[in-house]
Amino acid sequence: MAQLSNRLQRLAPSATLAMSQKSSEMKAQGVDVINMSVGEPDFNTPEHIKQEAKLAIDENYSKYSPVPGYPDLRQAIARKLERENHLHYTPAEILVSNGAKQSVCNTVMALVNDGEEVIIPAPYWVSYPQMVKLAGGEPVIVEAGFEQNFKMTPQQLEAAITPKTRMIILCSPSNPTGSVYSKEELEALANVILQHEDLFVLADEIYEHINYIGRHESIAQFPGMKERAIIVNGVSKAYAMTGWRIGYIAAPEWIVKGCNKLQGQYTSGPCSVSQKAAEFAYTADQQCVEDMRQAFERRRDLIVKLAKEIPGLEVNVPEGAFYLFPKCSSFFGKKSSEGYQVNNSTDFAMYLLEKGHVATVGGDAFGDPECFRMSYATSDDNIKEAMRRIKEVLADLK
Repeated sequence: MAQLSNRLQRLAPSATLAMSQKSSEMKAQGVDVINMSVGEPDFNTPEHIKQEAKLAIDENYSKYSPVPGYPDLRQAIARKLERENHLHYTPAEILVSNGAKQSVCNTVMALVNDGEEVIIPAPYWVSYPQMVKLAGGEPVIVEAGFEQNFKMTPQQLEAAITPKTRMIILCSPSNPTGSVYSKEELEALANVILQHEDLFVLADEIYEHINYIGRHESIAQFPGMKERAIIVNGVSKAYAMTGWRIGYIAAPEWIVKGCNKLQGQYTSGPCSVSQKAAEFAYTADQQCVEDMRQAFERRRDLIVKLAKEIPGLEVNVPEGAFYLFPKCSSFFGKKSSEGYQVNNSTDFAMYLLEKGHVATVGGDAFGDPECFRMSYATSDDNIKEAMRRIKEVLADLK
């Protein structure tokens, strides 16, 4: 019998996309589902950015772009890194891709050999371990649970490093937890990394601007770390441009050249019009970013308050991104009055969807089976109604 490749057999489907699809199917059947499963700002792309994209179409930006992205966009990103992060990169040290997801995958494919290990703190974004497997590497999961605010310690990192370790993937602010590493915490991790030759850190900073505790800190800022760090970022979250598919890496030039070689073979340069819109997003007034950040912070405060009022949930206070990752393990082993048994976080999320009509994602998918993820990138009214429904159906578990 014909079969898909072994490479594909190793991969798991995306749990977040699967949950979102199931909620969409229920909506199509007329069920009033509140979707808190997908990590996407509910805002529209700001008007001034859309206008620039229309102008780019009129100016015939409709041809293939250079594989690493237009020089003007890479220059705009370099200026952004200098202005906001005090990091100096040249355009030759920047590669633009079809979304930050491709940027992560490019980096893993370019640096990780068969059998090499990649350290990933859990909870993690669902795609990290799958990308490592796709590259033939071995994901090494370091559990950083609720009690330590979902952040890996330097001691845990040191203990996980072996002669086979090639890379660490770090996401701050974090998807799925909203945790943010402080400057001191990042410096302590950097000190461990610098003790080991040829060890790299992929710093996923896509949620950089959705931060409630002050200035974003990058692990690339410490002496010796710029040569070891691959920064991944993009326009999706900060500018509400998820569908425009623009992400980038900033990294040592030899790594950028490697990723460029790879990208040249399987996607080429990203969408020309999207690049012109992204260039304008980075160079125009940044007030729209702050306006959205403030809205997310207000929603964070609202959902934390309401979640803390639900008996049985343990809730931490996320410092960035737009996710809440409460501990729900106190409900495991319980049954509803209709006989629905909740044994794990996947059952828990399915129960919330089928009985409460609220789409969330079980923590199993993120490497933490005691929790579940809710995205609060939705309206205040949706948050209030979702939390009311969740409280109601959880009260029925005995």
